[in-house]
Amino acid sequence: MTDLPEAERATRDAVIEALLPLIPAMGWTPRAIAAALREAGLPEEEATFLFPRGPASAIEAWLDLADRRMAEAAGDLSGLRIPDRIRTLVATRLRQAGPHREAVRQALAVQALPWNLSSALRTAARTANAIWYAAGDSSADFSWYTRRLSLSAVYGATLAFWLRDESEDIGPTLDFLDRRLAGVARIGRLRRGCGRARAA
Repeated sequence: MTDLPEAERATRDAVIEALLPLIPAMGWTPRAIAAALREAGLPEEEATFLFPRGPASAIEAWLDLADRRMAEAAGDLSGLRIPDRIRTLVATRLRQAGPHREAVRQALAVQALPWNLSSALRTAARTANAIWYAAGDSSADFSWYTRRLSLSAVYGATLAFWLRDESEDIGPTLDFLDRRLAGVARIGRLRRGCGRARAA
């Protein structure tokens, strides 16, 4: 999504805030976007500028806002190991999404449509990057890509589990996340071991 100046991004964020409560009844639709614009005191014509591709753009805007709020809410993570930082960030994001579970469910359905595949891939990559960036990753080599691909897969699977998790504390989801992160760590250790063996 094209970056907006700060003031215009704040306007877009305000429209998203007005839109979220409407999603369970109205879905991610142009009608819901128009209603949210009215709620935010803006003309409906602003939809063309703020959300040029309609509902797909609105979903991207929401996920961009969620990425930023996740990083802000997680706070200082410097005292944690990297895996614990990742876990904290993912847990923070899921807890923030808790009141909007139906909006998440419907957003995933919209992004699953064939013509929205590029949007789905773009937002997944951006969220993985936001998590790694907030966790303090500063890699600039090939591992930059592999880490984000691995985390995208882990986060996607965890999000799907979370949508079925009816517990109040999302404990089962966090247990699931821990198992996925442990699996990624094991694969990383195996790859490093194979690399050392080939070099010997």
